[in-house]
Amino acid sequence: MFTTRPTLQGAFGMVSSTHWLASQSAMAVLEDGGNAYDAAVAGAFVLHVVEPHLNGPAGEVPILLAPAGGEVRVLCGQGVAPGGASVAHYQGLGLDLVPGTGPLAAAVPGAFDAWMLLLRDHGTKSLADVLKYAIGYAEHGHAPVENVGATVDSVRELFETAWTSSAEVYLPGGKAPRPGELFRNPALAATWKRLLEEVDGAGDRDARIEAAREVWRSGFVAEALVRQAQRPTMDTSGERHTGTLTAADLAGWSATYETPATYDWNGWTVCKAGPWSQGPVLLQQLALLPPELPRYGSADYVHLLIEGCKLAMADREAWYGDAAGVPLAALLSDEYNAGRRQLVGDKASRELRPGSPGGRTPRLCAHARVVTGEMAGSLALGVGEPTVAKHPTSPVPGEPEVGADGLTRGDTCHLDVVDRWGNMVAATPSGGWLQSNPVVPELGFPLGTRLQMAWLEEGLPNSLTPGRRPRTTLTPSIALRDGVPVMAFGTPGGDQQDQWQLHFFLAVAQRARVRGGLDLQGAIDAPNWHNDSFPGSFYPRGMRPGSVTVESRTPEDVVAELRRRGHDVTVGEPWSEGRLCAVARDPETGILSAAANPRGMQGYAVGR
Repeated sequence: MFTTRPTLQGAFGMVSSTHWLASQSAMAVLEDGGNAYDAAVAGAFVLHVVEPHLNGPAGEVPILLAPAGGEVRVLCGQGVAPGGASVAHYQGLGLDLVPGTGPLAAAVPGAFDAWMLLLRDHGTKSLADVLKYAIGYAEHGHAPVENVGATVDSVRELFETAWTSSAEVYLPGGKAPRPGELFRNPALAATWKRLLEEVDGAGDRDARIEAAREVWRSGFVAEALVRQAQRPTMDTSGERHTGTLTAADLAGWSATYETPATYDWNGWTVCKAGPWSQGPVLLQQLALLPPELPRYGSADYVHLLIEGCKLAMADREAWYGDAAGVPLAALLSDEYNAGRRQLVGDKASRELRPGSPGGRTPRLCAHARVVTGEMAGSLALGVGEPTVAKHPTSPVPGEPEVGADGLTRGDTCHLDVVDRWGNMVAATPSGGWLQSNPVVPELGFPLGTRLQMAWLEEGLPNSLTPGRRPRTTLTPSIALRDGVPVMAFGTPGGDQQDQWQLHFFLAVAQRARVRGGLDLQGAIDAPNWHNDSFPGSFYPRGMRPGSVTVESRTPEDVVAELRRRGHDVTVGEPWSEGRLCAVARDPETGILSAAANPRGMQGYAVGR
């Protein structure tokens, strides 16, 4: 099969991420004797610097880790809604949706504490060792990818007139970052250098990491974040609002370890974060598959996967969230999915059809019901995580850009690492985008906006609830073969993440091994697609029933057959769907492999 790059193979270590500088920085840690977890932390902090339009330190991250010889665990770096972030408070402000930007959309920042826990509990390097790469790029500069400058230009007027602290960082001398010119963020470098100075006398390695967590939660970082949250800020509602984040919220939250949600399929076990994320959507899509699949890449195959995705996403809307118990066992049960499978017919469905696990009545919010009915197909462009495809009628139409309403989207990053000892990690950092909130002047980075994913309606699984996590789209994966961790993978892309990952996983699982390893690059490069037939997770939460967007490399006969079946097919650019990363380890030979997505021209795998 044609691939843009080889699947890398070696025995020492492999890294794949959405930016080459993060991949190489993580590899440098492996070369210096660090393990996969040290490398992941170093790469993650570099991603904050080099992809600031896609993630930041005050964002969030779910992390899946598979220690050599140990159990797969989820490390939840998704912060909760602050104590004052109630439905009543937002409705009292005249809002029916959480704004897509500004401090009202800020959850308790979760990413930093999660990375600190990973480093403390599973790493070997010091905090200074893993931060030095990010500090170097922030202080001395890096050549930014084109979309950093394009994003800044898209919000130039906002930065210059309202978010002036952002203009100071991202429009120095009135000029946006450009490829081929060094871009620096001295405020961010100063933040990490001050952090290291304050924890220097705390004791041994673990004590310094713990001290850094305290500085974030209650020291100078926390004080600056709270000051920013209390500043009246223009947001997507067209009004200035203050946020709800307080010192008590920051001091009272910590990242946590959890047992993953899992599903067994044909000798594989796929591990995901729980239903506070959309992770189980991938598991539900696997559970909906019939015993025999149509020919890979055929119209029958694509139709089957699209229709199964619609059913799983409908269940996501009705059942997933942190604000109530989720009947996940029932949603993944053979009995439930045998019935749901019968709903997949020869024609494309345009309905949102959540199921009734255990006889329970599904609950859709009023906004979803309106969008499904009266507003179906009528979309406003929003500020969520997009696909890479740029199509004018998609609610998530591309890398950060300005929509017809003047709003700008953020996206996400991904990072996978496997080391020579067999430790494996998959992480999907996001949030805290440069276009999400004003830069905190004292820190060099903004607050996040993850609360926009919760509903302003009481009694739903994903209702905005103080102390509860907003349901996130972030969904890294680890796959086991016969009970042994074999592969870590994931992608940016918001609602599209588990659509693209399903196609990738099935491509890997169904194909024979190539050159002694899994054909990761072939599976990444294969033509991909997505659908928008469900309410989007980001403001203003539109949908496009019956839609399918495919890459133009998709065979013409497949496109024609999908249209005959009633799918509203948009043919996008040839390399426009997905930004997958993956690493793998063959437990029999110890051979490591890695691959990265060529779409977007900035994701790279490295290793030896």
